[in-house]
Amino acid sequence: LKSMLSERDELVRLVGRYKVLENAFGKDGVPALLIEQALPEIETRANDILDRLSSGMMSVRFRTQAAYKDKSREDLRETLDIEISDSSGTRDYEMFSGGEAFRVNFAIRLALSEILAQRAGARLQTLVIDEGFGSQDAQGRQRLVEAINLVKQDFAKILVITHIDELKDAFPTRIEVEKTASGSQLRVV
Repeated sequence: LKSMLSERDELVRLVGRYKVLENAFGKDGVPALLIEQALPEIETRANDILDRLSSGMMSVRFRTQAAYKDKSREDLRETLDIEISDSSGTRDYEMFSGGEAFRVNFAIRLALSEILAQRAGARLQTLVIDEGFGSQDAQGRQRLVEAINLVKQDFAKILVITHIDELKDAFPTRIEVEKTASGSQLRVV
């Protein structure tokens, strides 16, 4: 009995340690702390990029806490909401046009990639934009080309995939793909 009680006590201590680890690595532990510490940096970098893409008209803000719908609760719930503002004020993401939403997405993704690479001690070598221009009007396309040119020094290679002919001249080196009856033909221009 004494041996079993001692073993039980040791198991209780071990379970306690595992619970501490479970909490530390759960959604409210170390991962939440890392996200909370990185968000201001990601937000700043995304806003720098978005400022260039929108001529200073758009910005994002990351909120990590929000009130509960139940008004009787005074505490806040953990969340990750992205508030987007433009000259009309702050609106829900769904209320922005496809082009505006793409600019926000592009800025946040690029900022997140840069921050993650920096934290890993690496350098982003390649940026791939696949069909990112289709949702843009002419002015939005021009801003994206300008934004790409502004960040090109940060990358060894930038690969832009598009079917929009008017963008061909925006980039000095191209690989043009043409479908033929005998298969696709590639041409470096």
